[in-house]
Amino acid sequence: MRFEVSAKLKYEAKAPSTLILSLQAYQSEGQQVLEESFVSDPLLTIHDLVGDRGEKRFMVLEIPNNGVINLDYRAVVENGCSRVPVSELDEVMINRMPVSVLPYLNASRYCQSDKLYKFASNKFGHLKNAYKQVIAIRDWIYTNVEYKGGSTNANTSAHDTLTEQTGVCRDFAHLGIALCRALTIPARYFTGYAYKLKPQDFHACFEVYLGGKWIIVDATKLVPLNGMVKIATAMDATDAALASIFGNLRFLKMEVQTQALDADFEDAVIDEHFAYSYL
Repeated sequence: MRFEVSAKLKYEAKAPSTLILSLQAYQSEGQQVLEESFVSDPLLTIHDLVGDRGEKRFMVLEIPNNGVINLDYRAVVENGCSRVPVSELDEVMINRMPVSVLPYLNASRYCQSDKLYKFASNKFGHLKNAYKQVIAIRDWIYTNVEYKGGSTNANTSAHDTLTEQTGVCRDFAHLGIALCRALTIPARYFTGYAYKLKPQDFHACFEVYLGGKWIIVDATKLVPLNGMVKIATAMDATDAALASIFGNLRFLKMEVQTQALDADFEDAVIDEHFAYSYL
């Protein structure tokens, strides 16, 4: 399905600075960026880079002077989401996993799976099917963690979220990733534009590697699973930050929009027979 996405950001520079952004739709064999533009006011020197870990694109902006900077990104994207029968989502043995998948078994800064092994094992270890474990983790987070804006900060980890049982989409994703990794299910952070998210914003969820595919999982259940445009995948939010600031730069404002362009778009519903994968 085709989506039009946009992001407008405003900053104030109080000294020469560098800004690294990760807000471009990811270009892959499955997800096609059909149209794309980026405008800065004032005009800035920009370097485009592709991440060497995970799937992500960066823009490095050099800001030489003080003042207000307005940034406007727009794209039309074919999101490449496919429906996968749950019967195909068998657990992949570690000795058969691609090298690129293996790092997603490990603990990371925000996803301390090594600290959550006992909880994960006691709560979900009795389920012998890996996909059923993932769904049980998703539903447990949705039921037991309160979604509350402003309740956490950039230092909040999966362990904190489990303890405090409150958070936003980023925290729901980190906790899901940590619990899956604790059960030896590869899991990674997914960030993107999300259709029908209210209020409109960037959205975080996670993916698990089952049946040789990365399957999307959203413990917030706030958006249709087939209504996202991938920006980045990573170990956790450390590697997929929207903006990294180097210098004296103050964030002022952000506006994000996602619109479906196909009249026949139908929301994916939670179905015990099918899951969804972003290629």
